[in-house]
Amino acid sequence: MDLLLICRDALSSSLLSTTLTATEAKKAGVDVGVLFTQEALAAVCEGTFAWPTGLMGQELRYRMADSAKAMGIPTMGGKGDGRQIDVRQLVGMAKEGGVPMFACPVWAGLLGLQGKLPQGIAEVDAPTLLKMIGETKTIIGSL
Repeated sequence: MDLLLICRDALSSSLLSTTLTATEAKKAGVDVGVLFTQEALAAVCEGTFAWPTGLMGQELRYRMADSAKAMGIPTMGGKGDGRQIDVRQLVGMAKEGGVPMFACPVWAGLLGLQGKLPQGIAEVDAPTLLKMIGETKTIIGSL
């Protein structure tokens, strides 16, 4: 693999940056993958993503949703107060774009998620993950 992006934060901004970067890299012909670990893995599998404090303001979130729609980034639709970026669809968008996604085996174990991962997120064991990390040219954590 040329590029492995690691998403560990359960922040909407991290998921957005990581999945969009991976999707664009894949479109550009880069052999890219995404590893979900820690709170990001929990959120992707069974929780929710929050916005960081600096991006929580309602007016700013409306502006981001309007800009996202114009950029082709998935939104939950809605008008007025209901408009917002749909971060869950971003994982599906990356999957549809051919981006392989993986679950950290340590965190999948700690969270009791073995055999329960969402479609499109592959379970890997520790030796496979270590080999993947060792062979990857560039690794970037939490964009």
